[in-house]
Amino acid sequence: MGAVTLRVADLEMMSQYYSSAFSMEPLQERTRGREVHRVLGRADTPLVRLIHTPDLPVARPGEAGLFHTALLFDDPGSLASAVYRAAQHPRSRFAGSSDHHVSEAFYFTDPEGNDVELYIDRDRSQWGRFGRAIWMTTEYLDPNDYLRRHLPLSEGDAAPARAGRVGHVHLQVGDVDRARAFYVDALGFETTQSDIPGAIFASAGGYHHHVAMNTWRSAGAGPRAASLGLGDVSITVPTPTELEALVARLREKAIPFAADGRAVTLTDPWNTSVTVALPDDSVDEALSR
Repeated sequence: MGAVTLRVADLEMMSQYYSSAFSMEPLQERTRGREVHRVLGRADTPLVRLIHTPDLPVARPGEAGLFHTALLFDDPGSLASAVYRAAQHPRSRFAGSSDHHVSEAFYFTDPEGNDVELYIDRDRSQWGRFGRAIWMTTEYLDPNDYLRRHLPLSEGDAAPARAGRVGHVHLQVGDVDRARAFYVDALGFETTQSDIPGAIFASAGGYHHHVAMNTWRSAGAGPRAASLGLGDVSITVPTPTELEALVARLREKAIPFAADGRAVTLTDPWNTSVTVALPDDSVDEALSR
């Protein structure tokens, strides 16, 4: 998964928040007409692109869009440091923590209402599998106990410099079957869990999920109007072969798209922009989408 794009009302405030709470750095920015696009990340890896669009309205409750962006960390100490840092920020709203069996996760809400998950995966050997399905659950995870066990004493309140990455993106949609038809049948992900009411989880390469779609707060939602919040979901594929196969599926299903040889852009049934591109972690590539 590539950098997630958010349309924001207050670029400086949101940049400061993601820099301070999640230990990201502004990497580069570009102006397009009245819009300012700013990419933030760690270790030169883009993680989020903020687009300053103050004239757009706040998304209405119950609309399709972003459920959360999930940032994946490599080890418990790095995750604990990130959670501690985010929890100390005065603009953070702690939204809970869960043991999902495949992962341990902590949730925050940014100042403009976008949810962010900070998580670490359990070793794949510990995941429960039933054929192609992967068992995921939601059990209480005590945040204070987790920090006591894993927060590095030498780091204190410093967030980790070790690079995280976008592990998955969870979306609000209007209908699970239509989400499956787009994200699985058209884009090419494989379903990993569909037994949780009102949701479907999908991935590539046997991961528990790279994308998830739920109707828990958005059942029956139609196409999104232009609003603040999610601007684009970025997906990376390893070779041009995958892009060619995607183009063939989209043509077969008569789904409109644009392609330039390195990326395919299209919108899902709820008017969420999706970009599928070849690997390129450069800031210029993130800004060009």
